[in-house]
Amino acid sequence: MTIKTKSKKIWDTEQKTAMNKENKTILEVGEIRINNIDFGKITEIRDDLLLINYEELRNVILEDKNIKDVDIKIARPGESKRIIPIKDVIEPRAKVLGKGNIFPGFIGISETVGRGTTHVLDGVAVITSGRIVNFQEGLIDMSGPGAQYTPWSKTYNVVLVCTPVDGLGKHEHEKAIRLAGLRASYYLGQVGRKANPTKKESYEYNPFPANNKPYLNLPRVAFVHMLLSQGLLHDTYVYGVDAKRMLPTIISPTELMDGAIVSGNCAAPCHKHTTYHQLNNPIVEELYKRHKKDLYFVGVVLVNESTSLSSVELASSYALNLVKLMNVRGVIISEDGGGNPETILMMICKKCEESGIKTVLVTDEYAGRDGSSQGLADVTPEADAVITNGNGNQLVILPPMDEVIGDIKTIEIITGGHDGSLKPDGSIEMEIAGIMGSTCELGYSNLTTRLR
Repeated sequence: MTIKTKSKKIWDTEQKTAMNKENKTILEVGEIRINNIDFGKITEIRDDLLLINYEELRNVILEDKNIKDVDIKIARPGESKRIIPIKDVIEPRAKVLGKGNIFPGFIGISETVGRGTTHVLDGVAVITSGRIVNFQEGLIDMSGPGAQYTPWSKTYNVVLVCTPVDGLGKHEHEKAIRLAGLRASYYLGQVGRKANPTKKESYEYNPFPANNKPYLNLPRVAFVHMLLSQGLLHDTYVYGVDAKRMLPTIISPTELMDGAIVSGNCAAPCHKHTTYHQLNNPIVEELYKRHKKDLYFVGVVLVNESTSLSSVELASSYALNLVKLMNVRGVIISEDGGGNPETILMMICKKCEESGIKTVLVTDEYAGRDGSSQGLADVTPEADAVITNGNGNQLVILPPMDEVIGDIKTIEIITGGHDGSLKPDGSIEMEIAGIMGSTCELGYSNLTTRLR
C-alpha cells in the first residue's frame, strides 16, 4: 500500500472548514485512547482496540528500497518482553483539519503546521529497531525493574524490526530507519481521523495579543529548546531541515505537537529527545497549563548545538536576541544530549542572567556510579536554578525476559552496557544510560527525588 496524502482539492476544502481555528491560531488536539493492540484483517479502531493489518503496514515500510525486510512485533505493558536496540520512538498522529500533514518536510505537502485539528492515538508508540545503526541506542523492558525507568513500558508498542539492504552506509541506514518510523506512524495515525476523541484540548498561540491588558501583570516566559545537531548521527530535523544548518529561531509550541521536529538521533538513550518527546513536550504542556494564570507563555526558541566554540558563541548570543525580542522576564532552557551541549546551555544561561532575564535549566547528570563525580561537563555561577532528571551512570540489574525483540547481543556495545553486561541466564547488568528515556532532559521520565 502506498501512503496517500491529501489531494489539493481535499486540502483546500479542509482549509475553509478550519478557517475559524486558523484565524484564531488554535490547535485542537483530540486524544483517542487505545487500551490494546493486535493484528487483524484491516487496520481499524474498535472501541479502544487498535487492529493492524500486518501485510499492509509491512508493504508501507518496504516501499523504501533501502529496507530489505521488516518484521512487525507487538509489545504490551506487563509482558515479559525486551526491545533492543532502539533507534526512535514515535506517536501516531493525523491532521484532521488544517494545513499540511504530520511530520511536515518528510510526508505530504510542505506547509507549516500547528493549527486546526489533530488526532492522536493516545497510548500507542511506534518503535524502530533491527540491526544497530550506532552504538548509542537503547532498550525497553515491558515488565520487571527495568520497566520502571522508561515511559514506554506503559504504552502499546508497534515495533519495526528493520533489515537494511546489504552494504548500506550508516547515514543512509539511519535515514531509512527514521523514515520507516515516520511512515508507520503516519499510516497508523490515519485510522484516528474519523474516530471520536475521548479527550480534547485546545492550545492557543498568540505571543503579542492586541488586547493584553488582562495579562500585563503576568510574567512573560519563553522556553529555549536546545536541539542536538552535532553531526555524526547526532541530528535533529525542523520541517525536514537539518538543525545544524539553522540559526536559532522562534517557533509556535503547537508546531511541535504536529511533528515539526523529528529526531535523527543516535545519542545516549537515557536523555536523547525522541520524536515522541518532541510531540509530547512536558515543558510546553506545563507552560500551557499555567498560561494566562500565573504566567504568559510567549513561545519557543529553538537553538541548535554546534561542536565549534565560535558557533556556540553565535548561537547563544542569537538566542539571547530572540528572547529579548519576545520581551520575557524568564526562560526555561532544556539541554539535549550531554557533554559538549552543556557549554551552550551555560552560555545561554549566563548571557540571559546578565541581561536581567531569569533562567531555569533542565538537564541530567553523568555523576559516576556512586554519584560523587562532577555531573556536568561545564558550569557557570549564574546557573543557580538547575533541575536534574537523574544520573545516567546509575547501575541496575535487569532479569531475563521471555522474549527479546531485536538483538540482545547489542547490549555489550550500546551506551550503558559493557563487555560482560549480558549474563549466561539472560539477565543484564548495565547503567540506566542505556534505558530509553530514563533521564529525559525534558522531564518526560519516571525518576523523582525523595526525601529520606
